[in-house]
Amino acid sequence: MIVEFFDPSAYMKGTVFLSPAHAVSLLLFALSIVWMFVHRQKSYMSHVRWGLLAVLVLSELSIIIWSIAVGLWDIRFNLPLQLCTISIYLSSIMLITCSYRIFEVLYFFGIGGALQALITPDLFYTFPHYRFLHFFIAHIAIILAILYMIWVQNFTVTWKSAVKSFIFLNILAFIAFWINYWTGANYMFLARKPDNPSILDWLGPYPWYILSLEVIVILMFTLLYLPFLLKRK
Repeated sequence: MIVEFFDPSAYMKGTVFLSPAHAVSLLLFALSIVWMFVHRQKSYMSHVRWGLLAVLVLSELSIIIWSIAVGLWDIRFNLPLQLCTISIYLSSIMLITCSYRIFEVLYFFGIGGALQALITPDLFYTFPHYRFLHFFIAHIAIILAILYMIWVQNFTVTWKSAVKSFIFLNILAFIAFWINYWTGANYMFLARKPDNPSILDWLGPYPWYILSLEVIVILMFTLLYLPFLLKRK
């Protein structure tokens, strides 16, 4: 049973997208957000902060150990250059330091990237495989960590935060693009589209979908800023 849980060859024939396991995971994700909002003013929320930190750190350590243990670690897949992996590192530092500077940059691409990953997972393992659980737990924890800073620490963002996040994201994309070129990797999906269904399928062929992505990012950042703008109004 334990061997099967970690078995790297246990690929599923279909896709996780819109499978029963995917639907249940999204439901649990929604319930976790509701729970955090309802309990945001409780004194024990400080423990939730450290709990989220533990989940993020353990999820990243576990995927590194698993990749090495099963012989799958590869420079083309395991460098911390995927957007959600970067978000895990930044979320962890943010939770430790309560850094507003990290928060205001992470808020936009952290929620945007993790939410897109949850809705259209680029995943070939289904429940109850380790990779399935790791994928959804890590991405949900990223979003909950950011929402914690909003609802418990009362952090907010401005339009300047959106600009900072957009610039930072494009710097990351520039680095990932050249790493992809040199190694044959596909970090941030800047070399080719993922095999599973995703929003990129609607944005044209390579390399034009990258330009379309910039427009999508601007629209997404605008939508994510809108609640704060309306609150100020």
